Formats: sequence, C-alpha cells, structure tokens
Amino acid sequence: MTRYWCELAWLPPGEVISGVLITIEGRWILDVTRHADPPPGAVRLPGFTIPGLANAHSHAFHRALRGHTQTERGSFWTWREQMYAVAARLDPDNYYALAKAVYAEMALAGITSVGEFHYVHHGPDGTPYKDGNEMGHALIQAAREAGLRVAMLDTCYLNGGFGAALQGPQVRFGDGNAHRWAERAEELAAAYHGEEDVEIGAAIHSVRAVPPEQMPTVVEFAHRQAGPLHAHVSEQRAENDACVAAYAASPVRVLHEHGALGPRSTAVHATHLSEEDIALLSGSGTHVCMCPTTERDLADGIGPARHLRESGCPITLGSDSHAIVDLFEEARAVELDERLATQERGHWQAAELLNAATAAGHASLGFPDAGFLLPGAHADLVTVRLDSVRTAGATAGSAVESVMFAAIGADVSSVVSGGRRIVEDGRHTLGEVGALLRTAIDAVRG
Repeated sequence: MTRYWCELAWLPPGEVISGVLITIEGRWILDVTRHADPPPGAVRLPGFTIPGLANAHSHAFHRALRGHTQTERGSFWTWREQMYAVAARLDPDNYYALAKAVYAEMALAGITSVGEFHYVHHGPDGTPYKDGNEMGHALIQAAREAGLRVAMLDTCYLNGGFGAALQGPQVRFGDGNAHRWAERAEELAAAYHGEEDVEIGAAIHSVRAVPPEQMPTVVEFAHRQAGPLHAHVSEQRAENDACVAAYAASPVRVLHEHGALGPRSTAVHATHLSEEDIALLSGSGTHVCMCPTTERDLADGIGPARHLRESGCPITLGSDSHAIVDLFEEARAVELDERLATQERGHWQAAELLNAATAAGHASLGFPDAGFLLPGAHADLVTVRLDSVRTAGATAGSAVESVMFAAIGADVSSVVSGGRRIVEDGRHTLGEVGALLRTAIDAVRG
C-alpha cells in the first residue's frame, strides 16, 4: 500500500477538501480520508489534486504534424494531404517510438487514459502485416510504457469518400469490408481479454469512409465486446452536404438508422448539427467529444456544446490532432469559444468542465470506474501546482476555477496512474520527453 497526502483535493460530489489522505493498493484506491494530518511515510502532494484526465480522442501519429502544417493557408482538406504523407511513413517500430513519446507528453499534462482512434492497420501498400494487429499492439505497448490506460478504438475505414475507393496512403487503413475488419478486431480483443489497462472498442471512421450497409457489423462487434463505439461526425459542412446528397440524411441520422448511437457511443466533433441531429444524439444518450484546439487549428467551426449538454449528451474532451496536448486548454476552450460565438459569458461552470475532462471522458472510453477520488476507483491522482505564475493566488474556494481557466499542462507536478507514479516534480519516469519526441518525429518525417 502507498499513502498520498494531498494539500487540497477535489472529491465527490464536487468539493475542494483540505488535508486528504488517499491510500492506494495495487491499481485501486483503497481509502480516502478527509481533513487528515500527514502521517509519517505518506507522500506529500502540495497543490491541488484531481482525478486523472481522460483524452477521449487521439490520433497519435498526428503529433508529427505540429508546426509543419502552420506554414500555409488552406482547410481541413488540404491539411489532410499532409497528414496522409506522414501516415505513409509509419511502420510498427517508428510508430511505437512516436506513440510512446506522445503518450508520455499526455502523462506530463495529467492524462491517465487515452482513446486511440486507430486506423493505420496495414503495410504501405495495404498488405497486412504477419500479425494483422501489429500496429495496434505497438500502440498498446507504447501506452503501457508511458503509464496510460488505453481504449484501442479499432477503426473500420473502407472507402476514400462517398462511393470512392481507398487511394494512396488510405489503402493502409482498409480491411476490404466490415466482416474482415471484425475478424481482425476480434483477434485484437482476444489478445487483451481481461486486461485492466486496455479496453478494446470500435470506431466507424465516418459516414464517408464506411458505407451504411457495413455499419451494423461494427456495431455488433462493439456490443459483443461491451465496449465503446466512436465515430467522427459532422466535422465539416462539406461532409454533411455530401452525406445528404448520397443518402438523403445527415451523418447523425445515418448512424442512428444503423444502430450506431447509444450510451456507449461517442460522436466526435459534432460541429455542424441540426436540431434533429441534437435530438437523436441526446435521445440515445450518446456522448459527444469536443476537440476545440483541433477544430480551431483546422478552421472547422464551433460546436453547440452547451446545447448538446442541456439536451442530455455527456460531453467529453480530446486533443485529436495534438496541435496542443493540454486538456485544461480543451476544457476552457469549450466555454471561451462559446463566448465568442454568443458574445455572452458563463455557459459552463468550471466543475462541469472538470467533469468532462475526468469522469465523463473515462466513462466514454469504457473505464467507468475512473475519474473519481473514491475507494474502489482507479488510482489516478493528478496534482496541479497552485504556485506557478498562472495559478498563484488560488485558494481552496477558487482552486477549480483557477485550474480550469488559467492552468496549463506544464503546471502538473505529479501523476499517479493506475497506482503507478509516472510523473514526479514535473518529470516523467521515461526521462526527457522532449528529446524522445524530437527523435521519434525525425524518424517518421525523414
């Protein structure tokens, strides 16, 4: 057993408590004691301790694009060509090294669970590796090395667009049809059955990449696994228009009609929605993952996050393309972007944003027993400094607001993930993560 004494901690149902003693046994929280003095031998955590953060939407290899896609004008569609160029250069070894560094970067920012939306399955010409899940295994091993739990959202990606074949680097993504995709995904699930730090889920890449008649096979796989099912939804107006032209329905309605919405489902982005779309998402209990820093970077737009939440959709957060890896920034962007769109303040309380970054996010990844500082929960403790130049002046009464509206990932001083302390004094156990990232990115970009 290990005991951690927290100067301040965020405890259910949303209280900031001083002097919290948390006892951990293995991967789990055994006991939480309020208003305790620090006992001999306890690890002291000065600052504000919150549950681990959940990055509900990640494409690990996109981290190699940071900075390189900022040199010209364009749109999502021009950015996508640069992304494909990086995808073409991945192999199991360099992807493992890159993902390990990216996941370590996430850990430094307080993330303890990641949802990896994984679709680079095969060799550069589309030929499967000897083990059809070699790339998936590399990502899972990378997450474990970095100390994160991972929801491997194995992604079905069959078409290059509505009615179009896969082309160029896209051929790496496809399994031919959903049945063959499911056969490979079943093998991946069997390899990690019963593992506490890995959840095998599924993803429908998008309505443009998976024909509607193929979607039920993906849905059935997710149901058999009792796992999460994610999908890119309505990120671009052009995609909405093309979907209506192809199927006389919006992307949300197509997913609804083929059984892909529900409490274990997550619609990623959901930027351009109609009132009917919002009713279908909320009526089914579908999560919605907002990725504001990516949506800003790609000029996608501002999604109706508050309207979705008030209608009944749990909101989660993801760093997606990793233009930035900082869930505090993702969280406050949900509020601040909405202020710009409406010219009004105060759509979201800080505690609501923190819940989106913790409990709601973990639940959407298939880890419903994470995101709380409670006995029986995953032992994930993230401590944020309250004496940095950004957070200095915070009190117990303003700690949540100070962290959610001013702190950045660099203010995280300590991370315990699944009972294992992976960040101490702002340093990861793997060493200099910046150097790891530079080496891995250079290897991928050539």
